[in-house]
Amino acid sequence: MKKSSRVIALAAAAMMAFSMTACSGAAEETTAAETTAAAEETTAAETEAAETEVAESEAAADGEVLLMATTTSTDDTGLLDYLKPLFLEDTGIDLQWTAVGTGDAIQKAEDGEVDVILVHSKAKEEEFVESGYGVERFQVMYNDFIIIGPKDGPIAKTDDVESVFKQIRDEELTFVSRGDNSGTHNKETGIWDKLGIEDYESNPNYVSAGAGMGDTINMADEMGGYCLSDRGTWLSRKADYPDMDIVCEGSADLLNQYGVIAVNPEKYPDVNNEAANKFIEWICSPEVQTLIGEYGVEEYGEPLFFPNAEQE
Repeated sequence: MKKSSRVIALAAAAMMAFSMTACSGAAEETTAAETTAAAEETTAAETEAAETEVAESEAAADGEVLLMATTTSTDDTGLLDYLKPLFLEDTGIDLQWTAVGTGDAIQKAEDGEVDVILVHSKAKEEEFVESGYGVERFQVMYNDFIIIGPKDGPIAKTDDVESVFKQIRDEELTFVSRGDNSGTHNKETGIWDKLGIEDYESNPNYVSAGAGMGDTINMADEMGGYCLSDRGTWLSRKADYPDMDIVCEGSADLLNQYGVIAVNPEKYPDVNNEAANKFIEWICSPEVQTLIGEYGVEEYGEPLFFPNAEQE
């Protein structure tokens, strides 16, 4: 009986060892397969990136480069990074841009430094065209401005932007302004003007950031204050600011329209007017307008921009 039990025990041990070896082998095979798959994915991604870089380099070498000045929101939201390779694929033109406030973007165009602008201050855009620096303005897309601030702050959520601005001024709440002559800054000062409040900067807690939208939101968060933002930039960054939320939205005064304008070749004969016109035609086309309307939906649950090139 003892011998039989010993044999059974040895057999069981042998079977367990075999099972463990088999499992180990299977695990090693699975790990190897996963490693191989990951390596293949990495290689494919690197190959795609390298091909894009080569294509862009070739386009630049061929002189097919379009220089654009644009507002920070089209850059901060990732929209241009999304559109750039598509434009290159469709036209062979490499889109390169400088993201600054709208005022600075228009100034770069007036200085002949770029071929086209994509900005969001309609009055300044129309003035740019009327002064002869721009050829024609085409609207492309819109979203809206919002006021964001601390979730537990003194301002209750509302669609009355004028009441929010009055409360900020009357209670001397912290407000961080772009202060950079951007489209967002122009919208803010326009609201103060509409309210007839000329001394808003005398608020001791009014801060002029002189910075882009992302940096302005960051300052407002750090200071426990409020700021005016375009919705697209806020949606792309709100996960980083759990203590902030929208306190004002939905007012007709907060519409944020974007326009695209080619720099006038009669002013600057060396601009790439042909490429600028191709870009305008491309970004206003139904196919690209659809892409713009879909951008951000999967990641943020709503679009960052609404196309309306055909609604002029």
